[in-house]
Amino acid sequence: MRKKIIAANWKMNMTVAETEGYLENFRTHVEPVNGVEIVIAPPFTAIAKLSELLGGSQKISLGAQNMSSEMSGAFTGEISPTMLRELFVRFVILGHSERRLIFGETDEVVNKKVHTALACGLRPIVCVGETLEERDGGREKEVLETQLRGSLAGVTPEQMLGIVIAYEPVWAIGTGRNATPEQAQDAHAHVRAVLASLTDEATAAKVRIQYGGSVKPANAATLLSQPDIDGALVGGASLEPIAFSEIVKAAVSK
Repeated sequence: MRKKIIAANWKMNMTVAETEGYLENFRTHVEPVNGVEIVIAPPFTAIAKLSELLGGSQKISLGAQNMSSEMSGAFTGEISPTMLRELFVRFVILGHSERRLIFGETDEVVNKKVHTALACGLRPIVCVGETLEERDGGREKEVLETQLRGSLAGVTPEQMLGIVIAYEPVWAIGTGRNATPEQAQDAHAHVRAVLASLTDEATAAKVRIQYGGSVKPANAATLLSQPDIDGALVGGASLEPIAFSEIVKAAVSK
């Protein structure tokens, strides 16, 4: 059985000072929760502080929102995987739609980052998802397959087991809209089928696929009850510790 994984993507929010109060509050609410993997991906400026506060926690893992595909060098403004590893980061979000749409990251760029992350012992959360125009045009499955094949090119079945896929319909991110449970399940099943074609069915059956797109306490349980939805990548709702803890709790026994 695939263990649910609930990840917070704070995006460009939360100062170092705010991080300390958040974690204290959040920990109180998730202390009794077991059987769910929790990840928090703060801005780069708060990673060191959150790493210190977590102190090797077995319940909450530290994530990063992005990283360079290069190990070091003249890349102004970039953060290398070795810098993240030094701060005990375990997961890194790659190919988020905002990175693709705003910063022009292609599948090839994401693919290079995936291989670098794996080589450095980081676990990629690889994001894929279609725009509203692509969904309305009936192209969502084509788009997902193209993104998966491009972003995961050259990944072995063994490496695939260390990757989490996040399906995020672009039209549902930060809009208050979310895919219906049926739409989300259909997309997740398609993602798993593509993963099987890239590796094999046994491997694909073990890969965790998160849903992201206006996930909140009110809809989390229904989404997480779908057979191919193995967690959530949470944006806005993760900025409120009690709301995020409720989403984590919704994942228990789902």
